[in-house]
Amino acid sequence: MRVLIIGAGSAGRYLAEKLGEEKHDIVIIDQDEEVLNEVATHLDIQTIVGDGSSPRTLEHAGLMKTDLLVAVTDRDEVNILACGFAQAAGVPRKVARVANPDFLHANEKLNVRKLGPDLVISQKEECADEIFTILRMPGTLEAVDMLGGRVLAVGIKVHMDSPLVLQTLKNFPEPDLLERIRLIGIMRADELLIPKGDTQLMIGDDIYLCGEPANVRAFIQWASPEEERLEKVIIAGGGDLGLMLAKKLEKTNIPVVLIESSPERADACSKLLDKALVIRGNALESPTLENAGVIRGTAFVAATGSDENNIMICLLAEKAGATFTLAQVVRPEYVPIINSLSLLDRAVSSHLSMINAILHYVRGKNVKAAALLHKLPGELLDVALTNDHRWTDKPIQSIRIPAGIMIATILRQNEIVPPTGSMVLRSGDHLVLFAEPSAVSRVEDLFRG
Repeated sequence: MRVLIIGAGSAGRYLAEKLGEEKHDIVIIDQDEEVLNEVATHLDIQTIVGDGSSPRTLEHAGLMKTDLLVAVTDRDEVNILACGFAQAAGVPRKVARVANPDFLHANEKLNVRKLGPDLVISQKEECADEIFTILRMPGTLEAVDMLGGRVLAVGIKVHMDSPLVLQTLKNFPEPDLLERIRLIGIMRADELLIPKGDTQLMIGDDIYLCGEPANVRAFIQWASPEEERLEKVIIAGGGDLGLMLAKKLEKTNIPVVLIESSPERADACSKLLDKALVIRGNALESPTLENAGVIRGTAFVAATGSDENNIMICLLAEKAGATFTLAQVVRPEYVPIINSLSLLDRAVSSHLSMINAILHYVRGKNVKAAALLHKLPGELLDVALTNDHRWTDKPIQSIRIPAGIMIATILRQNEIVPPTGSMVLRSGDHLVLFAEPSAVSRVEDLFRG
């Protein structure tokens, strides 16, 4: 597939790297020649210096031959205009990143999709959704929703006092719990292990599982008895991300405090929030944290515009007594570093949150969604079985599933069912597949349609 990316910032580079691993033909446009030279030294892709909204530049980049255009510059107008030209050129799929929430929530008559984009995506809104999911499951390393929230995929760490230590799947002490979820991967140091019956779980393992949210929560409560319930959420940063997250949390019963240093922005947030307490102050200063009321059971989310400040704020919040700390970082490369050093409980990359949504448009037409986890190599894919698919009307145990692909769970007529060997797959089934990095392209081939 030929992919044209407009914008060589962190999002554009990360997307180019991800798609480059799958051998797509990638061209990236940016006005900064120095940035493009840096990209070219790390990735085997074509780079073009120019304005991504210029018809001449787009034509030079081969717009007429492009299958997917993704515009991720920091200027909404450029992204939307590039998609408009792509639509005029007959490009099948167009994605525009926008920062202004007005572009996302306009009425139907003023819908920006009429100007060209098939997908209009807000990096901050996607990140707010991811953080909200994590706060619902504070004992996890990370969590993503799939199938419209019917399936939850999470990672948890095996601590020394966990009943998981030294257990194998074939002799699992709670078989009923295990039947209701599916283990999809184990990260032991930097090695990915696919769980088998005789795989023994060790202290320090990061295990990944998926299933219905209630079943996943029940498993975590049994596997991680030391995890505390969250009593309060404090958010540092009243920008778009912090405000979006506070609005989502207001719909729950958890008390929310929002810290914002700008008096004008704090006043604006206060008017837009119904129940959250808004405090003016600098979250890097101890008196501000004291006023916010950091108590046992507090989750502290740092969502300012500075990656470094967010990390420092979380460290100070942990020292002040926060039970759970999460930093939003723009640079995806910060996430594995932070997690490996155990500086915080969690780091979330806003770019990776957005890439998850963009990947929906990269797969074959019968691949409905895709999700990336920060630490687990590979992808979770939601695929739909059609009448004429070679897996349809066959029991799972008789199917030759390619190496590196696992059926994690199945949605059948609004019901989540575990994938057993004797289960016969039916047309209309939605399968959540876990694919190792080397096997993602095989899923595309299987379900291209």
